[in-house]
Amino acid sequence: MENSFFVDSENLSEAALEKKHRLENDPSSRTDHMKYMDGMEIIQSDICEKVMSRVKEYDYSQYTARDVIAALEHETCSIEDFKALLSPAAEPYLEQMAQRARAETGKHFGNTVYLFTPLYIANYCGNYCVYCGFNCYNDIRRMKLNMEQIDHEMKVIADSGMEEILILTGESRAKSSVEYIGEACKLARKYFRMVGLEIYPVNTDEYRYLHECGADYVTVFQETYDTEKYETLHLMGHKRVWPYRFDSQERALMGGMRGAGFSALLGLSDFRRDALASALHVYYLQRKYPHAEMSLSCPRLRPIINNDKINPLDVHETQLCQVICAYRIFMPFVGITVSSRESESFRNGIVKIAATKVSAGVSTGIGDHESKYSGKESDGAEGDEQFEISDSRSFDKMYQDMSGEGLQPVLNDYLYV
Repeated sequence: MENSFFVDSENLSEAALEKKHRLENDPSSRTDHMKYMDGMEIIQSDICEKVMSRVKEYDYSQYTARDVIAALEHETCSIEDFKALLSPAAEPYLEQMAQRARAETGKHFGNTVYLFTPLYIANYCGNYCVYCGFNCYNDIRRMKLNMEQIDHEMKVIADSGMEEILILTGESRAKSSVEYIGEACKLARKYFRMVGLEIYPVNTDEYRYLHECGADYVTVFQETYDTEKYETLHLMGHKRVWPYRFDSQERALMGGMRGAGFSALLGLSDFRRDALASALHVYYLQRKYPHAEMSLSCPRLRPIINNDKINPLDVHETQLCQVICAYRIFMPFVGITVSSRESESFRNGIVKIAATKVSAGVSTGIGDHESKYSGKESDGAEGDEQFEISDSRSFDKMYQDMSGEGLQPVLNDYLYV
C-alpha cells in the first residue's frame, strides 16, 4: 500500500508549494481517480453498476405534481416514486411527505431516537480534499492521541452516560494505522456497548480484524457520487480513488461488520442526484446482505478552517427536509442520522418526522472532551476541528430535550451474550 502523504503545512517547502499549485491547476498532474492503487482490494460486485446506471438516467425536471401525488398514494415506494419525491415537483408537497414519513417512522421505530457521540482520535491526513479542514495542506494543529489519552477521553464520555461511540481519524495510514485503530476499539469495548468507525477505507481482512477488536459498524462518506466532480475535489491521496471508496461498505460487511452507514456530503454536487445515489447504494446492498443494519446520514457542507477553494451548492433546510422525508418513505426500516452540523431547532423537528439517530455532546476536535464536558480550562494541547458544528448541546441537555418532546432517547438496544 502506498504510504500516506502528510505535509507540515506551517513549513511548506518551495517544492511542496509547487506541487500543491500543480494539483489545483493542472489536471494532468493528478493520478487517475478511477484507477486502483497498489494494495487496494478489488471485489467482484455489481452494486456500483446498478446504482450509477439509475443515477445516470435520472432527469428530475421531468417529474410532475401528478407523479408526486401518485408516489404518496402508493403503499410501497418504488424507485420511480422515490425519484419523484426527490424532484423539485415535490417541494409544494413537503407537508404531505412529512406526514407520510412520520407515519412510517412511527410504524417501524415508535417514538425512539438513538443518541451517540463521535470521538476524533487523530486529525493527520494524507489526502488533499479541497473542502475538508483536515486536508494535508491545511495549516492546522495536528494531533494523535496515545492509548492513555484515548482511554481518558472515553472515560469522560462514558461517565456522561453515553453508551455508543463513533471513533474517527483523519485518513492517514502512516499516522493512524489499522493496528492503532484496533487498539482504540479494544479500549472502547471497556466503556461502550456500541462502537462505530469512521476511518479511511480498508480491505476486507482489515475490516475483519477491526470487527474482532470490537467495532460493530462502519460509516463511509462517498462525499459525491458524481465522478467528474469528485475528481476536481480530491486531488491527491488514497481518497482520490473513487471506486475503492464506493465498495467500502461492502468490504466491511464481507469482513463481518454488523452494519454500515452511507452518505454523500450534500452541497458538493447536485444534491438530488447524490441523494438518489446514496439511497440506491443502501437499497441494493440491503438486498444482497439482508442481515446487515443499514443507515443513512444527511450532512451538509459546513464552514472549515482556511477554505476558499470551493463554492458550495446551497442545500437549504427545506430541501434537506425533503431529502430526509423521501429517504424514510423509500426505505422505512433504515436508520437515518442527522448530525450536529444542523441547528438545534432543525434536529428537534426532524426527529419527530423521520430521523432516528442524533449525535450529542459533540466535539470534532482532538483531545478536548474533558474541557468541553467539565468546563475545565483547556491547556491548549488539542488538535483543530474538522468543521464547525451548529448544535453544541451536551448529552444531558439533548436527553432532556428529547424526553420533553415526548420522544424516548435510546442509548443502546443490544444484549451481548
